Amino acid sequence: MPPSPSLSPSPSPSLGRFVAGLPKAELHVHHVGSASPRIVSELAARHPGTVPSDPERLREFFAFRDFAHFIEVYLAVVDLVRTPEDVRYLTYEIGRELAEGQSVRYAELTCTPYTSVWPDDPDRGMPIEAYTEAIEDARVAAERDFGLVLRWIYDVPGEAGVPAADATLRFALEHAPDGLVAFGLGGPEIGVPREQFVPHFAQALAAGLHSVPHAGETTGPETIWTSLRHLGAERIGHGTSAAEDPALLAHLAENRIPLEVCPSSNVATRAVAALDEHPLPAFVEAGVVVTINSDDPPMFGTTLNREYEIAADLLGLDEAGLADLSRAAVGASFAPEDVKARLVGEIDAYVAEGR
Repeated sequence: MPPSPSLSPSPSPSLGRFVAGLPKAELHVHHVGSASPRIVSELAARHPGTVPSDPERLREFFAFRDFAHFIEVYLAVVDLVRTPEDVRYLTYEIGRELAEGQSVRYAELTCTPYTSVWPDDPDRGMPIEAYTEAIEDARVAAERDFGLVLRWIYDVPGEAGVPAADATLRFALEHAPDGLVAFGLGGPEIGVPREQFVPHFAQALAAGLHSVPHAGETTGPETIWTSLRHLGAERIGHGTSAAEDPALLAHLAENRIPLEVCPSSNVATRAVAALDEHPLPAFVEAGVVVTINSDDPPMFGTTLNREYEIAADLLGLDEAGLADLSRAAVGASFAPEDVKARLVGEIDAYVAEGR
């Protein structure tokens, strides 16, 4: 795995230790995109083929070259998740790595059931009922074993168009897992007009789900405006280009609409040229609520801990400032109020102990 792009030398040992132990919430992280080399190795051993299971060869396979290569790797991992047992293993082990390695106490995992169920190709996919049972069984077990609260965002793969949105909405409305909290939209933005998904988001919102589309990562501010005006967006995935529009920044700040910021991902996908050019400081200066997230961490050679360290560099934060970032993520989450209160209490206790 390549190191994530860095602004400066590694943070001080004390700051690194503080970040590692800081209780955190992760709001923008993809299910398949969180499959670490360890997890992929196991899945590749179950399904021999194009993806190597040998750890050394797997590291070479994962080494990020460009966005096209990222898509190639992502789809190869998708193809390894073939059975309900694979879904359950992937989900539970992601939970383990979030909790044990990142001190994540709450995560909203973006799942794309369409690419596991394949409703138009039953021979390739699994029943939605089996998919739902697998992620729910893993969710309950992860909370029991790791103290991690998991919730789901069902994501439309935008490149697959309206048929994928129809299917994802049906999965969300007719087969909703207990942990489902939101309806999202991912995939490429260029050539995928947001307006075609208006009916789907309207129905999801009417059913009580939250709206969390990706927008403004590889397109301009107008995609964000469209997501706000027509998709009812309550948080924006990435939102990188919002910095180009002062009126949009003011709107986001005034209405307390958070941006899910993923710095290393933005550089890896060339949405931002370099970390020291990232608009995160401009967002904060404008008063926009920001949360720090990892997106597809193993595939971009990063971790949520590393993203917090990058944010500390970009924003000049000390331990108190990093704790505020963690509280902001809890506040922007769709967790029940009692869970939010507990998580904030954990953050406060951690800071008070002076770790």
